[in-house]
Amino acid sequence: MQDTKSHLEALRNEMRKLKIDATIIPGTDPHHSEYVNEHWRLRDWLTGFTGSNGTAVVTQDAALLWTDSRYFLQAEQQLAGSGVEMMRENGDNPDLTIEQWLAENLGDEALIAIDGRLFTVMEANRLERFCGENGFMLATEFYAADRVWDDRPAMPADPAYVHDEAYAGESATSKIERTIEAVESMGADAMLVSALDEIAWLFNLRGNDVEFTPVVTAYAYVADGDCNIFIDKDKVTREVEAHLKECHVRVRDYDDVQHFLERRSEHDTVLIDPNSVSDTMANALPCQKIYTTSPITSMKAIKNDVQIAGIRQAMEHDGAAMVRLLKWVEENAARGTVTELDVWEQGKKERARCEMYRGDSFAMIAGYKEHGAIVHYQADEQSASTLQGEGLLLIDSGGQYLNGTTDITRTITLGNPTAAEIHDYTLVLKGHLALSMAQFPEGVCGVNLDVLARMPLWQEGMTYWHGTGHGVGHFLGCHEGPHSIRTEQNATWLRPGMVTSNEPGLYKAGEYGIRTENLLLVVPAVESDDFGRFYKFETLTLCPYDVRLIDRTMLTQQEIDYLNAYHQTVYDRLEALLDDDEKQWLRARTQPL
Repeated sequence: MQDTKSHLEALRNEMRKLKIDATIIPGTDPHHSEYVNEHWRLRDWLTGFTGSNGTAVVTQDAALLWTDSRYFLQAEQQLAGSGVEMMRENGDNPDLTIEQWLAENLGDEALIAIDGRLFTVMEANRLERFCGENGFMLATEFYAADRVWDDRPAMPADPAYVHDEAYAGESATSKIERTIEAVESMGADAMLVSALDEIAWLFNLRGNDVEFTPVVTAYAYVADGDCNIFIDKDKVTREVEAHLKECHVRVRDYDDVQHFLERRSEHDTVLIDPNSVSDTMANALPCQKIYTTSPITSMKAIKNDVQIAGIRQAMEHDGAAMVRLLKWVEENAARGTVTELDVWEQGKKERARCEMYRGDSFAMIAGYKEHGAIVHYQADEQSASTLQGEGLLLIDSGGQYLNGTTDITRTITLGNPTAAEIHDYTLVLKGHLALSMAQFPEGVCGVNLDVLARMPLWQEGMTYWHGTGHGVGHFLGCHEGPHSIRTEQNATWLRPGMVTSNEPGLYKAGEYGIRTENLLLVVPAVESDDFGRFYKFETLTLCPYDVRLIDRTMLTQQEIDYLNAYHQTVYDRLEALLDDDEKQWLRARTQPL
């Protein structure tokens, strides 16, 4: 465990010098990425917590970290002895929110300080209103990392590279033109782009700056006749330079972006996405601003025919890798020599057999027995359990391929499944199948379908607290918007070309976790003059379910028929990528129920 107490004391010393009463430190970067490079992991350095969602609050006599239900068990373990208290954002017994806690614990005219680069316009505005309503003051230029983090890692130095149009399915020039048309249709002259996945998509560029997500650190300013990318010039290879020149994109230094924005004409109108652009960058612009969702978000979410074909191909290679991994686990678990970390390493080896593979899309969750109940568990040398010939193993993993991004979860038995395990697995599977088989009219959002996946659990008084589905990028982020399938409101329609996950689960602390996940593609279903367009899902993921954990008597005939047809498709699509032993294993796992 790192020395978090000394790190917190160093921060408090700086706060005392500046008369700061409280500081809020999110676990993000100036681009508000889900995963961030080590240079921006101040929250991790201060608290010891490494989950992708978590916000710390530090005062002179308290340190707290807010996170969601995916990370409750992880946070309890990582924060033990750190001097930091965990606060629950959601679940069946949530704690006070950050704002409620600050209102109850700070005195009149207290000074709250933040690094405005790490807060979006929306977040900063909400915090400013909160401070005004409670008589607090807000400072937005407290760059804590620069003051206290002596051994702070440098920014990544790997070069960017071009994502070939043969995989992207559309030229960067075309994307830029479409973006400019969308921006101008919204009444703006230009757009500031901050989200790294949007920049990667827009310019057909990729990089290695963020673990698990092939993006390069940059900003973009897009206008007709004035298209700019702000990037560390050492990252710009000759290939990238020629590519950007062909697209009429001017390369500027990454650190010049704020000065560039400050020099914009006051007569310009710039589109700003308040949920992705930082408060600092937005305030640098002296001109009129239109705050609205980036048009790139929805354009990126709808995959073109080339991308869809690539994803299907990637799924075949990923499915073959998963078959080999599951076969290996089954054959080796009972020996008592395989750990959860070994499962991850073997998974990487199996995926790496495909020449398109460029790494994992997130850290594998290999949770054995009670570790499976930790929704976003990540094994390390200290925590990794050794597998045995019994119990449940939950494997949530994914790969980054040049032609697609994958995300799959399978829960398997390592032997002697209990009646409770079989019952609960089948309940989760029923919800998973219900969503897979859904047909719905145009205009339906993910929130309208979420109940399908939860109902079998709800009927028995059980649930899960995470979302049921998230968007998935194309050789980009494993989690992307704007669509989702969850209980929270999201007004984004599900449209053809969108990819979403389908991952209901059930978690019993101290016992086991169960989750089943496939990726789904929204496709046309039927259309009529009377009722309009209807859509359905095509299941992209190719990997068998564990039939040893299925109680056939709990399934309807429709569910059985769907599952049998899926298993036949899995075998037919993967057979050519497997050797004779692997085909024999897969054939046994895909026999009709």
